[in-house]
Amino acid sequence: MVQDSAHIRRRGAQDFAAYYDYACARQDTAPLPAVTTNLLKGRLDFNGDRVKLTDWAPILASISINKHLDHIAISSTYQVGLGAGDTDRRYYKSSNRKKIPPLRSKDMTFKLCKALQDCLTASPNLKSLHINGLPLRERDLISLTKGLAKSGSLEYLSLANCPISDEGLEVICQSVKYTTCIKTVDFTGCNLTWRGAEHMANIIKHQGMWRHSTAWAESLRYRQPAFEGMGGLRRITLNCNSLVGDQGAAALAHELAEDLWVKAVDLQKCGLSNHGAHCLLKALKTNSTLNVLDVRSNPLIVDGPIQSAFNE
Repeated sequence: MVQDSAHIRRRGAQDFAAYYDYACARQDTAPLPAVTTNLLKGRLDFNGDRVKLTDWAPILASISINKHLDHIAISSTYQVGLGAGDTDRRYYKSSNRKKIPPLRSKDMTFKLCKALQDCLTASPNLKSLHINGLPLRERDLISLTKGLAKSGSLEYLSLANCPISDEGLEVICQSVKYTTCIKTVDFTGCNLTWRGAEHMANIIKHQGMWRHSTAWAESLRYRQPAFEGMGGLRRITLNCNSLVGDQGAAALAHELAEDLWVKAVDLQKCGLSNHGAHCLLKALKTNSTLNVLDVRSNPLIVDGPIQSAFNE
């Protein structure tokens, strides 16, 4: 019986749908169509608000052992009208539910992050992880960080509309800083301030130093450094964090000025004024790599020449 169970888990790691069906059968429940709808495409993508407490155990068990999904996205859209002035509306639909979904409890968010930690650690195929709108606590982020540190495949990480604040971002940055596989991070609407922007600036600085030292080592071996093939962040999205402001923009600009790798930075609705925009514009004059610097929807940028420069 133990061998049978181990065999089922090994097979289940390569077939989410089959193991999910097995886990549901064990507790006499049916698989949810919202969970299974995209599995044939190698994608797990659903709104967690619709899942009852009893239905979560099979989902988490299937995530924790999975090794074949390349995309996992779990979102919550509950009570978006409360304190959500900085949120990105792309991720939301209106909701009139009064009962708080089980997913938003501190016990359930921790169980989810623990399952994702296990998946990130074991999976050689998971490339994209989206957790949108969940109230992640410190212990959730610590658990998630452990998985991020061990993942060798993850390229895209989004915690959009999760109110993690600067302190939570600092926890996440401890893994992102040292990983070379993550290329894109999205911290849209995460209640960040200029301190959060400084955390991201420190990652740009740290990874830049690592890449320069790697390139130097290659040159000593009479090899041409493969800059495009080097790992690390390529796109940073901080949209809808209105307290980033000019101080945060200045911190990012300072590190971007001589960076050779980051290709895109998104700063829509980040409370920038002419001063912050000027700092970024100055960085662009010495940075030949940055292709996208998005500062739209910052109404305090009122200088015509500056606006024209960003539009070019």
